Amino acid sequence: MRISANFDGGNIQVLSLEHKDNIQLAIRQDEGGEFYQWFNFRFEGEVGSSYTLNIVNAGSSSYPKGWQNYQAVASYDRQHWFRLPTQYQDGTLSIAVELDADAIQIAYFAPYSYERHLDLLSAVQVHPKVSLEHLGLTLDGHDMTLIKIGDDSDEKRTIWITARQHPGETMAEWLVEGLLYKLLDPDDPVAKQLLDKANFYVVPNMNPDGSVRGHLRTNAKGVNLNREWQTPSLENSPEVYYVVNKMQQTGVDLFYDIHGDEGLPYVFLAGCEGIPGWNSKLQSLQSSFEKALQLVSPDFQTEFGYGKDEPGKANLTIGSNWVAQTFNCLSNTLEMPFKDNDNLADPMVGWSPERCIHLGEASLTAMLAVVDQLR
Repeated sequence: MRISANFDGGNIQVLSLEHKDNIQLAIRQDEGGEFYQWFNFRFEGEVGSSYTLNIVNAGSSSYPKGWQNYQAVASYDRQHWFRLPTQYQDGTLSIAVELDADAIQIAYFAPYSYERHLDLLSAVQVHPKVSLEHLGLTLDGHDMTLIKIGDDSDEKRTIWITARQHPGETMAEWLVEGLLYKLLDPDDPVAKQLLDKANFYVVPNMNPDGSVRGHLRTNAKGVNLNREWQTPSLENSPEVYYVVNKMQQTGVDLFYDIHGDEGLPYVFLAGCEGIPGWNSKLQSLQSSFEKALQLVSPDFQTEFGYGKDEPGKANLTIGSNWVAQTFNCLSNTLEMPFKDNDNLADPMVGWSPERCIHLGEASLTAMLAVVDQLR
């Protein structure tokens, strides 16, 4: 038996490999020690044998309720991901594995590697309407790259999309991949009409340092980027600092910040109803966007989600709230599950990269439904 996490996005500590029915593991904490839940490792054993992998510190993780009804994801080829039988009891997450090949990769959700991120940037840049802009460097020296789609015309609406402020929420970049490929499809009528009306500014990975390090929620300094938007700094949160500065240059008419939620088995939006500047126009845009997204994607629903902030009480350090208040625009945080989507359950794969991609495609149709009313 052998376990390795020495690769991009890897995270696990091996405590004991003595017994194949009680392999003991622990998740490594993010920098700063406040958060941990993401795991991603490669397990090697004997084909046909059964193993039980016990993550013994799951009970003290950041979101222990997230383990309820959760099933770990796995892949033999790192392309197709499925769920493994998983149980959570007395603070331990137990994953049952019966090997069909010499090695299997096991993770909290299907990883989106930094190499795939670079592949995505390279693939989209060849489109005639796309240019890449280097915004700056992260604390670990990774590039912060902005994908610009359009002609920068002031007459068009300005749509900003960001993903993976929390690096372990890999479903966010899967969604952006689907959204980008649909938007750049020359034969897609939704994409054509949107690009006639709007310029897009997309940051597929807001936290490359945390992604490569195998963090759940923070950057290289242990900072939660989605609490930095009011006062970002080059010392603590250069990722947000660069994006905020660019937004001040372009303006924002619609902001879509993509995330994942550990506990809730649903797709939902967290709007900005609690900002001081909330008004009837923003309420109308919010309702129209939700109705359109619900129509084009049965994965999306509005019954379950976070409670709305009281009027004027929104936390303006959060990205979507700060953007909504600063630019008086439609702004949302989209949340997807780490588990299955209880609206349309799939016991074999649960919520998956493919479902994320389809939701990204559907999101463009919802944007088209409101683009003319954004100003």
